[in-house]
Amino acid sequence: MSKLTDVPKRILIGRALRSDRLGETLLPKRVALPVFASDPLSSVAYAPGEVLLVLSIAGLSAYHFSPWIALAVVVLMFTVVASYRQNVHAYPSGGGDYEVATTNLGAKAGLTVASALLVDYVLTVAVSIASGIENLGSAVPFVVEHKVACAVGVVVLLTVMNLRGVKESGKLFAIPTYVFVTGVFIMIAWGAFRGLVLGDTMRAPTADYQIKPEHQGLAGFALVFLLLRAFSSGCAALTGVEAISNGVPAFRKPKSRNAATTLALMGLLAVTMFCGIIVLALVTDVRMAENPAVDLVHNGVAVGADYVQNPVITQVAEAVFGKGSFLFLILAGATALVLFLAANTAYNGFPVLGSILAQDRYLPRQLHTRGDRLAFSNGIVLLAGAATLLIVIYGADSTRLIQLYIVGVFVSFTLSQIGMVRHWNRHLATETDQAKRRHMVRSRAINTFGAFFTGLVLVVVLLTKFTHGAWVALLGMVIFYATMTAIRKHYDRVADEIAAPEGPSDDSVRPSRVHSVVLISKIHRPTLRALAYAKLMRSDTLEALTVNVDPAETKALRAEWERRGISVPLKVLDSPYREITRPIIEYVKSLRKESPRDAVSVIIPEYVVGHWYEHLLHNQSALRLKGRLLFTPGVMVTSVPYQLESSEAARNRARKRSEWNAPGSVRRGPAETGSGSGSGSGSGGSADASNKSSSGPSGTKR
Repeated sequence: MSKLTDVPKRILIGRALRSDRLGETLLPKRVALPVFASDPLSSVAYAPGEVLLVLSIAGLSAYHFSPWIALAVVVLMFTVVASYRQNVHAYPSGGGDYEVATTNLGAKAGLTVASALLVDYVLTVAVSIASGIENLGSAVPFVVEHKVACAVGVVVLLTVMNLRGVKESGKLFAIPTYVFVTGVFIMIAWGAFRGLVLGDTMRAPTADYQIKPEHQGLAGFALVFLLLRAFSSGCAALTGVEAISNGVPAFRKPKSRNAATTLALMGLLAVTMFCGIIVLALVTDVRMAENPAVDLVHNGVAVGADYVQNPVITQVAEAVFGKGSFLFLILAGATALVLFLAANTAYNGFPVLGSILAQDRYLPRQLHTRGDRLAFSNGIVLLAGAATLLIVIYGADSTRLIQLYIVGVFVSFTLSQIGMVRHWNRHLATETDQAKRRHMVRSRAINTFGAFFTGLVLVVVLLTKFTHGAWVALLGMVIFYATMTAIRKHYDRVADEIAAPEGPSDDSVRPSRVHSVVLISKIHRPTLRALAYAKLMRSDTLEALTVNVDPAETKALRAEWERRGISVPLKVLDSPYREITRPIIEYVKSLRKESPRDAVSVIIPEYVVGHWYEHLLHNQSALRLKGRLLFTPGVMVTSVPYQLESSEAARNRARKRSEWNAPGSVRRGPAETGSGSGSGSGSGGSADASNKSSSGPSGTKR
């Protein structure tokens, strides 16, 4: 298997990196911005459209509310950014909202935040890629015609890029992100110049369309509810803000200051682009409808099911730059690309959070493992699988997926800010320095306002989006919470069960005797080697054991045994139903039953082969037998390997690639910069891997 997997693995993700090279993967601010902020920056490509889609329910007359909704989103963005700047200074370890909530509000609150973030990260990948496919489809029809397959392909591509490492993927993502941001600012500036200075009339391709309102003349509570729903859809612009607080360890020193600066820059860029696109959409008379086939009318006729509704940013770019112009094509391509890359925010947040949760025993320990390129490879693959499932289920439809969105992120926002308020209260109770107290009071005020505002938005989101799909996100949070709770209980139960007692115990008392059993099928070199090894062990009793499934073969074995004068007694177990495993298991159990204080050592000769297909031809009975013996107390299983010529050839081939780490080598935990400990540190996984590679799969031949 090494031969089959090693070369493709190196081609895809590159050579493995030593643990002491972790410092080389840390990010400067210019690279950290596109890596961690691509999600909120790219959301300006779909958040304005979601606002207009919801307002279209009441017809064109409701569009004049969009600037006020944009203003509310801007206030919320600045509030959240200011609040999270306090977070990254107070908790720079990378735990983010999970660490803040756990430390200040307790384990249950922390687990709730973790569940919300995990769901939100999965949705970030699904929504960003689905939206990117739709934007690209406006220029390339083939993409939108096969959008599920294309979306899954993008997930695979992003997964491979992230498996190559954070810094390497960050360099790839930086260029399109900066091209997108520059393109949007050029569009806003050129649109303002054409409208205000040149006096040009810019019209979107849908400017002549009419919208048939689903509910005409909304007023009172119905209108308020509609505006709140539009606001909650616009809040998609805030997703991904929390990823920077989770990714502080990936920044170069000074980590907290660089993370806070990146947060501020991200917030300023995002709100400017969001507001600029909203204004240009109103000026160019963009028309959007939730159900365009029916509600969008051109020349008195509904556009029909064949109509493809292009995103707001594409329509605005066409009005400002002109359809098919160079800048239009550049911005369209950059928009699609940056939406794909926006998923990278989740690819950096999910694996880090998964590693922290695994360290706290809420997720499988494999998620705490760093891969060849010092990225948390298992977390990356898990995220890709979950996002792919969502994309397939929802047909890569961003409008349907976005209804599930932002519930989780506002749960984490709110609990995190409440936790920060308690953090400052706790520190103010003991701090005596007046300058520090003034700073803490100011920070507490920011976090208090953030907690109130995000909590209010969370209520709005739940009320307005629950029946439109938010219940799915809540269900996902419940499933994550229950699963992580069950995993923690399992790990705690196992830890209690295997904890070493202070005094003497049955586990530390030597067995009264050791009864060794060598399993044999024929007399050949592996059998002779196993017998020699068993004699070396100096057991109290030693016997060879075979199962009689073919009387002629058994008779020949007895005769050969006597002819060679082998001193070890041979015991034959009858098996009228031609079974091998059951008679051996029953015999071993009978030995344990007769002498419960004795230990039984089962010794199995094996073949070590060098090709993957040879594993299918040998040792299968022994693998089944080992699996059964694992559940028998007081029984130890020992494999005695015999290397065939093919295994020697495989060893020679492996020697040529000795500088490469074997596939499947286990690397535990966040490697410390400059530690020089390599991947051998951790929980002993490397030792297990080396044992397996030296002995190969065990088994016996009939």
